[in-house]
Amino acid sequence: MGGAARAIPHASSRAAVLDVIRAAGTISRVGLIDATGFTGATISTVVRRLIQDGLVLESGRAESTGGKPRVLLQLNQSSRYAVGVHLDHAGIAYVLTNLGGSVVARTARPGVGAEEPQAVVDRMSGEVEALIDGAGVERGRVLGLGLVSPGPLTPTSGMRLTPPSMRHWEDFPLDRALSEATGLPVILDNDATAAALGEHWSGLVGQTSTFAALYMGSGIGAGLMVNGVAYRGASGNAGEIGHICLDVDGPECWCGARGCTEVLGGPAAVVAAARADAKVARAAGLTGRKRSRPSVAAEFAAVARAARRGEPGARAILERSARYLAVAARTLANVMDVELLVLTGPSLAIAGSTYLPVVQEELDRAFFPRAAHRVEVRLSRSAATASAIGAATMVLQSELVPLRQGLQLPDNLSDSEPAPAHLTSA
Repeated sequence: MGGAARAIPHASSRAAVLDVIRAAGTISRVGLIDATGFTGATISTVVRRLIQDGLVLESGRAESTGGKPRVLLQLNQSSRYAVGVHLDHAGIAYVLTNLGGSVVARTARPGVGAEEPQAVVDRMSGEVEALIDGAGVERGRVLGLGLVSPGPLTPTSGMRLTPPSMRHWEDFPLDRALSEATGLPVILDNDATAAALGEHWSGLVGQTSTFAALYMGSGIGAGLMVNGVAYRGASGNAGEIGHICLDVDGPECWCGARGCTEVLGGPAAVVAAARADAKVARAAGLTGRKRSRPSVAAEFAAVARAARRGEPGARAILERSARYLAVAARTLANVMDVELLVLTGPSLAIAGSTYLPVVQEELDRAFFPRAAHRVEVRLSRSAATASAIGAATMVLQSELVPLRQGLQLPDNLSDSEPAPAHLTSA
């Protein structure tokens, strides 16, 4: 743990210690010294203040190894909470998490549809209030609200270039409007990045601190974690593998390019192919009038259910989509040289069992440094709500374990190097 802990560019010794306690589950003060490289005096001071603030508890003693048993520390999970919201055309997912990132309440509501942005924000405010009240959580313990949406986003002006289904949200000050409506601080980010952060924070990827989360909801994207830090790029839009070109002469994508992963193999492409096949369309229940059609996400789910029931045409369409996604995943793995790829997002929550073996086979067959190491592909245990969980995690990280500003990649500190001088004071 020591190397990983020291490599993350925490803004303060308090942030570093709290993050190590979170990741460890339970740990002694001596263990904190080993993991952070801080002095015993610094650890004692920081831990005392964390206990005074109610963030950390003493939780018993470790087994004796010959001397006095060491006192174990752990997070006080119920001391703070955060709200996570995933906003999409197809639906809005809400979660309330505790300090450790575990979900204590969740709900899902209809998506933005054709409603005006301000009307949606007003509705969301009431739904957030109901979520908190329903969980019996004191409002003062809620640190803030993380809000994520399909990219690309800009930190200051919301969604400047939006998918066609959300074009009426361009330039709407989404984070500011929701903060005013709820009275909570709001952090805005990309849904794929949030999904990766949620996987890391909740410990679902184990000790792996560098990995990619391949996300498929209404569209396709990826979140990147490097040494425990989300890599966002210059504008917060890193990982847009849905817009990797797979065919230079392919169909035009909404982003302006041709032959993108999303336009060839994304959920909308799956639905279009299913509707073009009369047998598959009937099996999936996609024969209704166009005016009454549900969202792309709902129709994709219908195709996936038909495939699970044994409809060969539906399965063939999904497998073709999976092959496109697998090639994009291989490109991402080659660029990032990761050892772990997590499949996540609402569409992969439904169809992941079809996509996972196809992606794994492609990486086993053609990942460039495969002689050096294999890329393991896993399906997230929280794929359906991964982005909402990650959105709440953004709040927890920002408020409790903030990172130094201005860094896009973490420092590469080895175990043998001392902790930075400015982190050794409380």
